[in-house]
Amino acid sequence: MVSTEFYKERECEIDGGSALPQCEKRRQRSAGREAQAKLTSIYLSFSSGNAFVVSLALADLVVALYPYPLVLLAIFHNGWTLGEMHCKVSGFVMGLSVIGSIFNITAIAINRYCYICHSFAYDKVYSCWNTMLYVSLIWVLTVIATVPNFFVGSLKYDPRVYSCTFVQTASSYYTIAVVVIHFIVPITVVSFCYLRIWVLVLQVRRRVKSETKPRLKPSDFRNFLTMFVVFVIFAFCWAPLNFIGLAVAINPSEMAPKVPEWLFIISYFMAYFNSCLNAIIYGLLNQNFRNEYKRILMSLWMPRLFFQDTSKGGTDGQKSKPSPVLNNNDQMKTDTL
Repeated sequence: MVSTEFYKERECEIDGGSALPQCEKRRQRSAGREAQAKLTSIYLSFSSGNAFVVSLALADLVVALYPYPLVLLAIFHNGWTLGEMHCKVSGFVMGLSVIGSIFNITAIAINRYCYICHSFAYDKVYSCWNTMLYVSLIWVLTVIATVPNFFVGSLKYDPRVYSCTFVQTASSYYTIAVVVIHFIVPITVVSFCYLRIWVLVLQVRRRVKSETKPRLKPSDFRNFLTMFVVFVIFAFCWAPLNFIGLAVAINPSEMAPKVPEWLFIISYFMAYFNSCLNAIIYGLLNQNFRNEYKRILMSLWMPRLFFQDTSKGGTDGQKSKPSPVLNNNDQMKTDTL
């Protein structure tokens, strides 16, 4: 049945709206509905998991904007030439990036764990406002963990790596605290989350062999696999430097001279090269990122394409609502994991 509103709008179109003041009001209401629909589509295209990924990308990007160019400058001049202030700020920003990365990786693992293993409580725990609160809390904790560097005097220029960075021999207690907070605790939490997810994945795959309908969405599994690879590469890149720091902190006078310079340099650049690897991992394992990379590269040559694709993104966002990972029966079982 056609509503009376339709006939009223047709009347406005026929008369041109010149003799009907209410036509202008209807146009305003129509424009308001369109604006609301656009905002709704943007909201629906947003997910809590994406918020943590964006936060992780920001942490990786920060270190490339300020500290890394100064490292290149120090390499060209064979020493630090920018003064003490830039040295402290560069080391502090690098610390924010490093600690922020692992905190975001930990938050992503917890988010995936709740989404897959406790889907009933996910929407409530990771509402839009709660997610923004979690992201803000991550960066507050990152700042709190980095600020003590100024009090212990651990941000100094290291000629071996041409950068102002955290000096492991400045304070044994603080070095141990950094290794525990920055590496051991996050690795433990993330390992637990991904282990529980893997257990669930194996259980679901066993059921799929005897049933025709799969219970775990392929897209959810791919997203989980991408973040799992990010975590594994992070652990691989950062483990050597953290173990060296822990050994030096336990016995600085004996262990510091025994650490080969080449080993420290390799472990240092392995750790800080990790920030560059995340974008590559996303591009290799995630089709959406590959498509966006192609779109960005094309827009560099033809900027008009970027704005055209962006205008289409609002309508596509309505189709990207997150759906439950499992059916209702399996959700009852997995919430007990």
